[in-house]
Amino acid sequence: MHVEKNVRDSLIGTLLNINEKTKDGLNACLYLIEMNIRGELAPIEMGKRTYFPPARYTMSKDEKVSFFQCLKGVKVPQGHSLNVKSLVSMQDLKLIGLKSHDCHILLQQLLSVTLRGILPKNVRHTITLLCSFFSSICCKVIDPSKLDELQNEIVIILCELEMFFPPSFFDIMVHLVVHLIREVRLCGQVYLKWMYTIERYMKILKGYAKNHYRPEASMIERYIAEESIEFCS
Repeated sequence: MHVEKNVRDSLIGTLLNINEKTKDGLNACLYLIEMNIRGELAPIEMGKRTYFPPARYTMSKDEKVSFFQCLKGVKVPQGHSLNVKSLVSMQDLKLIGLKSHDCHILLQQLLSVTLRGILPKNVRHTITLLCSFFSSICCKVIDPSKLDELQNEIVIILCELEMFFPPSFFDIMVHLVVHLIREVRLCGQVYLKWMYTIERYMKILKGYAKNHYRPEASMIERYIAEESIEFCS
């Protein structure tokens, strides 16, 4: 689940060019020059400013507005996830307050929908395949005979991403995606091992800590009180 969250952070950060989250920038462009590849993306000095030619994954302001408007209009069943509308800031064009489960929902179900009509077709298609891969390995029922096919698919997806995104995008977290199928073979279904329910309950327990000098005792006292009330009712 944390590999999925980190991949989502790198992907969204690069697409939306979010400061401190994007894998693109001056150093990435200079590295492309050093490798002697993608010369069309070389930075151009214009006086005191540096101009970065747009890459194939670069989103214009209108595309970013369309992306966030689509997210802002999403409605999900109660209990499926947090209210997506509350995570969108149209003023700053960024996502705020994302938790690990929100990243899970965004990557697997919402990203491929919000990117429709945005970005070139080949880039959009590859990102959609990546979302579909994560959705496939998180299913409650997995056919073991299809694991080899999924393994070959993710290798091809990463190779296609290398054609569009800079080398700095492919850190260790993106590389670990290749090994997820092996974990499924050894450990079984992914949903049996993720920590979303425990993290949600930890948030409830944190709300029980009213006495910050004795947090454990206040959690226990509140928990026992709720159990007693539910038993009596």
